[in-house]
Amino acid sequence: MKKKLAPVATLAAAALALSGAAVGGNQAKPTTFTAALNVGQEIPHPKGTKAGAAGKFAATLTGSTLKWRLTFTHLSGAAAAAHIHAGKKGKSGAVLVPLCGPCSSPASGAATLTAAQRSALASGATYVNVHTAKNPNGEIRGQIRMPM
Repeated sequence: MKKKLAPVATLAAAALALSGAAVGGNQAKPTTFTAALNVGQEIPHPKGTKAGAAGKFAATLTGSTLKWRLTFTHLSGAAAAAHIHAGKKGKSGAVLVPLCGPCSSPASGAATLTAAQRSALASGATYVNVHTAKNPNGEIRGQIRMPM
């Protein structure tokens, strides 16, 4: 029984941390996220990629505002778009947050997230990918995580 409660307790703690309510006040507590993007993580595996195609994603969530920065290099062509998707490692999923399109590196911006999107980020069930004309489903991908 305790094993089944552990994931629920982890999600509850993450949701509380992301709710924006700091102890003793209404100040939002910033939470950081990162992702290292590469060809090997993309599902399905991209075609016609260049050696060294890679990227980095960094974001800070304060309350419901996600401020992000994305860099990438050595793609097979121009970046047509980049998104945050729902999906655990090795699984593809729907777009949750459009980041840019077309994109140039570096790219940055801000988005307002719903409670469900914040929960997905906290649980590790999201990834960032960058799409190109040769790889419209994505050329590089990185699972989003909270740094330790």
